[in-house]
Amino acid sequence: MSNVNLFTPIKIRGMELKNRIVVSPMQQFSAVNGKVGQWHLVHLGSRAVGGAGLIITESLAVNKQGRSTHFDAGLWNDGQIAGWKRINAFIHDQHAKVAAQIAHFGSKASRSHPNEGLQYLSPENGGWITKSASAVAPFGHMSLPKALSLQEIFKIKWDFVAAARRAVAAGFDAIEIHAGHGYLFHQFYSRIINQRTDNYGGSFENRIRLLVEVTEEIRSVIPENMPLLVRISAVDYLEDEKAWKIEDSVLLTDILKHIGVDVVTASAGGFVFLDKSKVFPAYQVPFAEKIKSETGIITGAVGAITEPAQANEIIASGKADLAVIAREFLRDPYFALRAAKELGQSLELPFQYRRAF
Repeated sequence: MSNVNLFTPIKIRGMELKNRIVVSPMQQFSAVNGKVGQWHLVHLGSRAVGGAGLIITESLAVNKQGRSTHFDAGLWNDGQIAGWKRINAFIHDQHAKVAAQIAHFGSKASRSHPNEGLQYLSPENGGWITKSASAVAPFGHMSLPKALSLQEIFKIKWDFVAAARRAVAAGFDAIEIHAGHGYLFHQFYSRIINQRTDNYGGSFENRIRLLVEVTEEIRSVIPENMPLLVRISAVDYLEDEKAWKIEDSVLLTDILKHIGVDVVTASAGGFVFLDKSKVFPAYQVPFAEKIKSETGIITGAVGAITEPAQANEIIASGKADLAVIAREFLRDPYFALRAAKELGQSLELPFQYRRAF
């Protein structure tokens, strides 16, 4: 065990976090025309009041075609900046930091509202034609997309860059590119999905090309001191010789590190639903540990992290640098305050809530 723990500050490029507790991105399906409102202010603001060091937004679509549903938040036009300015100002008032996660869902786009089952919506039923690396959808819950043309790929690259610029204008402290969970970048680096024969398909280098190019372009337009994060799926959870493996993720991470990525969050899966018997406390942490030990990059660990002692052990043992927590923050916005109390650590309390702690 090191002297580092869950409440040890960490500096990532020009951003200093007061602790290593991160609110993971969680879709809220509550935006109107891509704009965030009061729900997002309360949802994210309460986690900032609750003591989290870093809050990462839900996936913000870089264009309308890349949304998962009509109810996704986005950064595809300038009109979506103002709502985030308000939210980010409140988060900063709580001495927390906030990152914008930007994404394109590829063939996992055009879905119904969660209350209607997140079912694929055809253009005839209010949806839209989905696009991916190839016209391939081998998994039952995905639509059959059309393959992106080179011109469309070029446009998507610049949609990501434009979204990053808007994130800077909105006052975000960092940007995270979502490159996992079976979304567009994952569809490109997957040997199962990507059957292209041009410069974006075939070899490992070609399949990761889109992600690398977008990363390089974003790094070149955001401030030098602004951290750039990437979330990947470390493994596919597929019994297929073509499935993405942890060794692929190590190689990808090393490349991302050398082009200016500061943090990799190691999630997993996205093409198939994981058997619940394979889900257990901290079940994805070994992926972050492997990537960190092999590349030296700052890593975020995810996967059923629910208890303060458990999160602290992940950090103190050096398995990862950040504990990225999702469902527990849905259950308890004040998880970080509870963790500080249970672990005997000091954490600034809002004076309005001191009597409770």
